[in-house]
Amino acid sequence: MTKPVVLIAEELSPATIEALGPDFEIRHCNGADRTELLAAIVDVDAILVRSATKVNEEALAAAKKLKVVARAGVGLDNVDVKAATQAGVMVVNAPTSNITSAAELAVALMLAAARHISPAHAALVNGEWKRSKYTGIELFEKTVGIVGLGRIGVLVAQRLQAFGMKVVAYDPYVQAGRAAQIGARLVDLDTLLAESDFISVHLPKTPETVGLIGADQLAKAKKELVLVNAARGGIVDENALYEALKSGQIAAAGLDVFDKEPCTDSPLFTLENVVATPHLGASTDEAQEKAGVAVAKSVRLALSGELVPDAVNVQGGVIAEDVRPGIPLTEKLGRVFTALAGEVAQQIDVEVRGEITEYDVKVLELAALKGVFADIVEDQVSYVNAPLLAAERGTAVRLVTESESPDHRNLITIRGTLADGQQISVGGTLVGIAQKERLVEVNGFDVDIEPTEHLAFFTYEDRPGMVGTVGRILGESNVNIAGMQVARHAKGGHALVALSVDSAIPVESLAEIKGAMTATQVRAVNLS
Repeated sequence: MTKPVVLIAEELSPATIEALGPDFEIRHCNGADRTELLAAIVDVDAILVRSATKVNEEALAAAKKLKVVARAGVGLDNVDVKAATQAGVMVVNAPTSNITSAAELAVALMLAAARHISPAHAALVNGEWKRSKYTGIELFEKTVGIVGLGRIGVLVAQRLQAFGMKVVAYDPYVQAGRAAQIGARLVDLDTLLAESDFISVHLPKTPETVGLIGADQLAKAKKELVLVNAARGGIVDENALYEALKSGQIAAAGLDVFDKEPCTDSPLFTLENVVATPHLGASTDEAQEKAGVAVAKSVRLALSGELVPDAVNVQGGVIAEDVRPGIPLTEKLGRVFTALAGEVAQQIDVEVRGEITEYDVKVLELAALKGVFADIVEDQVSYVNAPLLAAERGTAVRLVTESESPDHRNLITIRGTLADGQQISVGGTLVGIAQKERLVEVNGFDVDIEPTEHLAFFTYEDRPGMVGTVGRILGESNVNIAGMQVARHAKGGHALVALSVDSAIPVESLAEIKGAMTATQVRAVNLS
């Protein structure tokens, strides 16, 4: 059997290849050379790039077997995500690879600006000993304003708290309780500007954030303010910043990013109270290695049809931590659903109830579809092609969310309608600190059973002796019962036996059970 081919189009950390492991054929090319790239990409399954390789519509058209494009870094300016999505190609990046490096650089810029490191160094190498001129200020017991409490903003806040700083924060998309958890007081932007001795910016660049801190905002700041921007250029108005620094409206600035990059000629560079670096936030050996290893792992997952949390054109980015534990459960529910249905449903609703609906749970719909089709199609089912498989089979899919969940903290249910109008449903939840998976509903019957590798469900008319019959037949077949639930709607009505067993139940035994119970439905599920 031939190995999947992975093309490495730029120089990456050696750890990247180690993380890929021996299961792939590794090839190399110079992705910046267009002719070489288009020839090399024709028969590969995945391509790993950094920033020099342009994976556009032309490259995607040439790549007949391509399944995944992996960018070993955060940005995706060099990858045509829309064209990749239309081609059914997954795009992944490494959104958390540089967060520690970026946070540390922000702190470094803050310290450097507070202590006049750059001009003092320049004076010293020019033969000048100017101790009194470059007297700085301490961070201890000062107030720092964090503008943007994302991953990097949180890391910066945590590190500055170790300096004994008080933290206030501005972020309209964060709840006050979340800010309080990291020891920050959430305030509006005007309050942050008025109270802060130091400000560190950590927002994405969007139409709403461009020019967020301009002349009007800087006029509200303390004259002692040290402003750091290691996020994105343009969030701080550079012209307004220059005027504020030159006039003494604020004290100093530390900058790693600029409105136009590369930037080698700015009025800001003429000021002694500015320390500047050429967008070095991700430029550490550790960040580069993390990026390579992260996308290598994503490629492994993508080519094996598994969930790729950093697939930007599948579920829209990184999955919330509270949602992650529900993904494997939902995929299992999909496989149980298919086993119960015995056919492809015309309509599938993926219902998500409870606290996790505060987050984006679209990935749970994909997990459900992956499970639904995993055992009924020959091709490898992935989070990219699962919706296409549903569409090809005429299955309408809908994600339904509801914050109220009366019986469980969170509940995930897959509900479907078959061609004859029959309704099939299976629901599950996660319980306890360990988040253990439980099946809690099957076709309207309440159950409580662990979704182990081997399950079975028998529907029959409620009457004495049926549980013993099942136990006897399975015992004679040397199948051990790990867990059993019996549920019914009413005495003498329809009942359900739900079983988890230690090994697969032979087909003959299932037929014997069906005959002995006069069961209306017998279904076995293999989740191994």
